[in-house]
Amino acid sequence: MAKFPTYPTLFDETTKLKISKLKEWNYLKKNQISKGVISWSINGKETASISILVNTNVVRPYIELKYTYRDKPLNYKVFLSAKKSNLGKGKYYYFLCPVTGKQARNLHLSNGYFVHRLAIKNAMYQSQIRSKLLRYFEKNFKDYLQIDKVYEEIYKKHFKKYYANKPTKKHLKLLKRIDKANKTNVIEFINLF
Repeated sequence: MAKFPTYPTLFDETTKLKISKLKEWNYLKKNQISKGVISWSINGKETASISILVNTNVVRPYIELKYTYRDKPLNYKVFLSAKKSNLGKGKYYYFLCPVTGKQARNLHLSNGYFVHRLAIKNAMYQSQIRSKLLRYFEKNFKDYLQIDKVYEEIYKKHFKKYYANKPTKKHLKLLKRIDKANKTNVIEFINLF
């Protein structure tokens, strides 16, 4: 009999429902009822889709999700909580996880339901499962390998290097990365291969 796989679920690879995308697509406007379909794709091929109904015209706003998971039709509500913006410009919405009740900006699909990340047992982020060698490599040679991107950033058309005759924090940070890349021991880098 085959051994059951023991690798963890990766949050980076799960299907996510994001508040930021719902806002971008105008589902979270004040006092409205909106319907639509959200779909996910990889390399242009659709991998999943769900029908949603967003109701912000009630005392307790919610999102109703309708989809099929492994030939089982599902239909349930995910309630939203709203907090006032600290800038005084409207509200920020959060999902209330149907399992844990925790607030979240993203819900992950697990066992057929969109839930908070803490409701998924033994799940990890991609960065948590990297080998020691890869983490060492990234820590010590990241700036060396990304030096072209740093120079592109500095020489962008509207990049602000100075403000009020003082270098900006972003400019100083990029200069530090360039300096670190120039100090990289290239021989040590080559010997890793």
